[in-house]
Amino acid sequence: MKLSQTSLLWLLLVVQAVCAAFFVTDAMLDWTGGESAGFRHLHSFELVLALALIGGLAATIALIRSQNRRVRDMQRQLSVAQGAFAQLIASQFTEWNLSDAERDVALLSIKGLPIADIATLRQTKEGTVKAQCAAVYRKAGVTGRVQLLSYFIDELLSEPLLTNSSERSNSTT
Repeated sequence: MKLSQTSLLWLLLVVQAVCAAFFVTDAMLDWTGGESAGFRHLHSFELVLALALIGGLAATIALIRSQNRRVRDMQRQLSVAQGAFAQLIASQFTEWNLSDAERDVALLSIKGLPIADIATLRQTKEGTVKAQCAAVYRKAGVTGRVQLLSYFIDELLSEPLLTNSSERSNSTT
């Protein structure tokens, strides 16, 4: 049976907590000069607990490294996705023969900005932005902002951007 990383982390936490509790209790007994039913003569048990702590540290370091690799892989995939999305948008805008103004308006619309904000950013009137949006929707063959955004999301999700690491290693062998 293989433990998941989360289960392993919880197990390590429990082992380390037991070890810490033992050593704190032992230190308190040493400090107060008290002894409890042979508790002071457990040197071999202390050695086992110390080794368990060292093992827990090693396992924790390995898990941290593994998580760091996973985060780097996810960041790389996100970067690829962002680049692919931008490329997809630029390519489609070219195919639709959008003017520069229509490209700007379409991109700001895809980002979710309201018409008033787009007009302010572009230093134009809202009526102009509405007309440019209508031209974009007509050229794209959609009825509005939601369908325009949906078009790009559907295209982006139609194929995986990166294969998982097992598929990559199988393809290289």
